[in-house]
Amino acid sequence: MNEITSLSVRAIAQKIKTRELTSTAVVEAFLKRIAAVNPKLNAVVQLAGDQARQEAQRADEELAAGKCRGPLHGVPMTIKDSFDSAGLVSAGGTLGRANTIPKKDATVVARLKEHGAILLGKTNTSEFTLSYETANLVYGASNNPYDLTRIPGGSSGGAAAIVAAGGSPFDIGTDYGGSLRYPAHCCGLATLKPTSGRVPRTGHILPFGGVLDACQHVGPLTRSVEDLSLLFPLLAGPDGIDPSIVPAPIGDPEQVVIQALKVAYHVDNGIVAPSDETADAVRGAANLLADRGLLVEEERPAGVERTYEIMMGLLAADGGASIRRLLRDSGTTEHSIPWLKFASPTDFDSFDALMMDWAKFRSSMMAIFANFDVILCPVNALPAVHHGVLRDDLRAFSYSMSYNLTGFPVVVIRGGTSPEGLPIGIQIIAKPWHEEVALAVAAYLENALGPFDGPVL
Repeated sequence: MNEITSLSVRAIAQKIKTRELTSTAVVEAFLKRIAAVNPKLNAVVQLAGDQARQEAQRADEELAAGKCRGPLHGVPMTIKDSFDSAGLVSAGGTLGRANTIPKKDATVVARLKEHGAILLGKTNTSEFTLSYETANLVYGASNNPYDLTRIPGGSSGGAAAIVAAGGSPFDIGTDYGGSLRYPAHCCGLATLKPTSGRVPRTGHILPFGGVLDACQHVGPLTRSVEDLSLLFPLLAGPDGIDPSIVPAPIGDPEQVVIQALKVAYHVDNGIVAPSDETADAVRGAANLLADRGLLVEEERPAGVERTYEIMMGLLAADGGASIRRLLRDSGTTEHSIPWLKFASPTDFDSFDALMMDWAKFRSSMMAIFANFDVILCPVNALPAVHHGVLRDDLRAFSYSMSYNLTGFPVVVIRGGTSPEGLPIGIQIIAKPWHEEVALAVAAYLENALGPFDGPVL
């Protein structure tokens, strides 16, 4: 990465605003970086280079005339291809939409543009965002910048790969069972999965609604926690379309008193044990906080060991009807979605029992916040795996599934490195509507742990 592409979103925005850098120079630097690394990564699947250059020139002219659109004026971005983007192919990884060009931006894309951001292009996703490996029949597979033989995670894998490689300052992805957090873990990034009900899903290929509506979250992928804190308020809040979004106030991470927090941590969720290095990364972060004077205890939420059973039951309960609807609505006949093989329609009584189990699970998980403010745990049991390794056993992903089922806000940061040189992430979980607490702890840990080596491409 060069001097510009290594900068944080906040630093780029400030340098453009003070005219130390032009938006034109910044956009060109990132387009050049994409050209250099994307042939190895297959992360950016649609490029809007000419349009981005025109918008950068306009941003520079506006700034010279005293006009600033917002905190992201002239800052480039990429966006996960599952979001609609006006005038640019938005396939969402499915063949039926391979040539679909929306006329309107998804809500989050429109909001970022209104605040001055410039779209460089779209990043690869698994089909309909429904796999932990970022590969589809439209664009193929994306690669991990730390090891091209391994996956960058999914479904926001293209987003994570290009941000980690310095081809974009930030991206926006989604999380249905770990689709932001797992790519952040695989690629050494920071991400925020906000509280369920924070950010609109309008214009996303996996639409709001359905039994698992509360499990789907939208959030940013960045290289630093400070950029999560910058972007989150720009994304949040009702849009008058997505009916599940709540106009809840947003707290300030700067106002959180870190030393007053009580922290619980666990390295094993009772479903599958993590690698030794993953456990060490979580323990290391917990011990660091304890050494700084925080009250830290090893304890896991009651009932977390039922995560996999409940999540897999919910995913299978409709017999694949929701996936067939997505395929039908998109005009897709040949697909790569793995979940259909798990589909097993349930009877009415069993479905009622499953929904009650889910409610009891959420209540049981919530109880830990009577004594603690924050939970630390692994993102996944293992670092990034090789292409084609993922099969039917997804228990390693239960660490992230837990917090889709509860809707709690989660920040992920890099906490360690595997013997193979791969990033290891840590989840930092707070109670609902208190993203500022997770962000504050994440920033504190990020600073205390110090920088990690990035990928070499």
